[in-house]
Amino acid sequence: MTTSTFSGTTFSGRTALVTGAGRGIGRAIAVELAGRGARLALLSRSAGQLDETAALVRSHGSEAYVLPADLGDREAPAGVARRVFDDFGPVDILVNNAAVVWPLGPSVSIDPAAWAHSFDLNVSAPMALTFALLPDQLRQGWGRVVNVSSGVVARPGSMIGGNAYVTAKTALEAHTVNLAAEVRGTGVTANVFRPGSVDTGMQAWIRGQEPEAIGPALHERFTRTYAEGALITPEHSARALLDRLPGDDNGQIWDVA
Repeated sequence: MTTSTFSGTTFSGRTALVTGAGRGIGRAIAVELAGRGARLALLSRSAGQLDETAALVRSHGSEAYVLPADLGDREAPAGVARRVFDDFGPVDILVNNAAVVWPLGPSVSIDPAAWAHSFDLNVSAPMALTFALLPDQLRQGWGRVVNVSSGVVARPGSMIGGNAYVTAKTALEAHTVNLAAEVRGTGVTANVFRPGSVDTGMQAWIRGQEPEAIGPALHERFTRTYAEGALITPEHSARALLDRLPGDDNGQIWDVA
């Protein structure tokens, strides 16, 4: 993992919950938060990957609480909120990073049930987790909610074969901006983070699919981006987010600089 300088405002005494924290962008965000003083609740489906992230968090002197959970279970967000509160107290910082890119392929070939399940994971789950944690943030008069989106929302026609993902991320951004208007003036902020084109397992998974299965144009796009060396590291992306997080921005769409 690339070494960070952990510059900027610290989050000493703050509790952060990061979803999708087992690898990639989520892991990098968790480690960056730890380096800036936060203690971490780490959520992902894979306990083994979470244990690796927890070890990195603890190496920076921060507490780490591992939460293996499947946000595809509609009861999971409320259960996660209760468990974190019981062990850590209120969550000051929520980073909804967990997402799935599937199903991919021509829209007419996609199972509607798979499309709907993708929407549940990418939109309904982060909304439910936010709503479960928001009351405590409002009571204490400080909180940060970040929903990790994608730059594809700015150019939705560019990801042919990814209709479910593009639609979900667009909805997530609309939810975030509307929520920000609702909490304005409370000390709680809600913002969107578009992490850039990052070298992650999701990118590798897409490149590993058969072109005919997901669509030749989609496969070629991700393969070409990787071959051209255009992907940034998860650590680069995480630092761009953390440098913005302490401020009072609300309802903003943050792109990687």
